[in-house]
Amino acid sequence: MKKLVFDYEMKLSFSSPVTDHRFQLRCVPATGPRQQVVDVEVDIEPHVDLETTIDSFDSVVMTGFIPEPHEMFNYTVKGIAFVDNEHIKPEIYKPLYRFNSALTIPGPCIERMIEMCRIRLSALPIDATPIDQAREVMDEVFHAFVYTPASTTIRTTAEEALAQRKGVCQDYAHVMLSVCRHVGLTARYIAGLLGGEGATHAWVEIYHGGRWIGLDPTHDRMVDDNYITIAHGRDYRDCMLDIGIFSGYDVKQTQWVNASVHEQRL
Repeated sequence: MKKLVFDYEMKLSFSSPVTDHRFQLRCVPATGPRQQVVDVEVDIEPHVDLETTIDSFDSVVMTGFIPEPHEMFNYTVKGIAFVDNEHIKPEIYKPLYRFNSALTIPGPCIERMIEMCRIRLSALPIDATPIDQAREVMDEVFHAFVYTPASTTIRTTAEEALAQRKGVCQDYAHVMLSVCRHVGLTARYIAGLLGGEGATHAWVEIYHGGRWIGLDPTHDRMVDDNYITIAHGRDYRDCMLDIGIFSGYDVKQTQWVNASVHEQRL
């Protein structure tokens, strides 16, 4: 187990004032099967009253409305997560994670990787577990990509990312999800934080033995106690940390994000 102190901040700047700003945030890590989250503080500017609920994927969802004109929207989330991958609690099996989702539908490139992975899996021992199989898929995905910031967008599909063989953690995760689901593995997308300084991160979890086990295709390794889960779902679209709509004239927006996760000795 590790005690991780996290600090996540997002700043959104508008080129001219906006009004009637409605937003939805999934930016708060919740206590779950592999982590306990305490002392969470959320600060939003401009100040607004929030409505907090839990969605169908067990993510914390905060919604709000800012009617008055404003040229920036900022929020910070701070807290402590006790993460323990050695004692992950069981979860009920959900078959929806066996099927295609909007961003993971295979095309020719994904289909070729599926066939390559099937060959690799056929060479495994007869008693290979789903995690053993997923590690083979993860390794194949890792070596198919060159990590390239700004080479994709939040709308890029797994097929589009693999076709250009470059992307970011979201793309690695989407390709791995697509392949896993087509070789018989139950897999879901995870949005979260990784130890150190930077941005948010994405990885994959595989269902095995009644528990979800994490694998990180961006780094070709198993998820350990340095990872904090924020949200999970079928793909990125179920885990968007912040979305919103507003009124304004010819408005351009720029976003700045920083995530900080550091261990505090128990």
